[in-house]
Amino acid sequence: MHNVAHRGYSFVAPENTLPAFEAAVRAGATHVEFDVRTTADDVPVVIHDRTLDRTTSGSGHVWDFPYETVAALDAGSWFSPAYADVRVPSLAEVLDLVQGPELLLEIKPPATLSQVKTILELVAAAGVRDRTIVQSFDPAIVALVREVDPAVRRGLLRLRFEPGTVALADELEVVYLNPSTADVLGDPGTVAALTARGIDVMPWTANDMAVWPVLAQAGIAGLITDRVAELTGWLAR
Repeated sequence: MHNVAHRGYSFVAPENTLPAFEAAVRAGATHVEFDVRTTADDVPVVIHDRTLDRTTSGSGHVWDFPYETVAALDAGSWFSPAYADVRVPSLAEVLDLVQGPELLLEIKPPATLSQVKTILELVAAAGVRDRTIVQSFDPAIVALVREVDPAVRRGLLRLRFEPGTVALADELEVVYLNPSTADVLGDPGTVAALTARGIDVMPWTANDMAVWPVLAQAGIAGLITDRVAELTGWLAR
C-alpha cells in the first residue's frame, strides 16, 4: 500500500516546504504530495492556500505577487521557531530535491492552459515525468493536463462522492480518484466501482491510525497522511 506524504511530512515540519519533503523521504514515503500555484510573473511555487496569510509572513493572494516577493517570505515560523526563515519553494526546487518517491502534484485553481504547460514543462525538464501523477479538484484543470500531455498520469480529487463520480473519472481517463476518508468508509460501492475500472483510490487525510485497518480493507491503493513515519511502521508490521 502506498504511503503518501501529505504536503510532505507535515506532522513534523511546515507543510509544503523543503524540510517537510526531506523528512518525508527519510521517513519512508512512497509518494510525496504537494500543491502548486503560480505567482504574478508565472513562476510555479509550492503552497496550498490561495492566500499567503496562514503559512507565511505575507498577506494576500499568491497570484498577486511576483516570485521574488513570495520567495522572500518566512514560511516556517508559523509552525515552529526552529523553522524560522524557511521559504516557499519553487516547483523546480521541489522537483530537484525529491529523489526516489513518486510525486503527487496537485495543481490548484485557478490555472490557465499556459500555466499548466509551464508546470508540465518543468516536470519534463527535471526528468521526473514518469514518476509524477498530476491531480486537481477541478475537472477542467485535469482536462487541461490531458490536453497538454495526454500520456502523463492524472488524478482527480473529490471533496465527496457524488452521482456521476465514476463517469467523470472515466471521461477524464484518470488513474487515481482521491476522495476523503469519510467517503471511502461510507461508500464502499463507489470505491469498488472505481477499482474495478483500474482506477486506484487513495483517501485523504488519513491521520487517525485507528481507522487505517478499515481503510486498508476497503480496497484502497494507499493512504494520504501527515503521519508518514507512523504509517511506514504500521505497514512494516
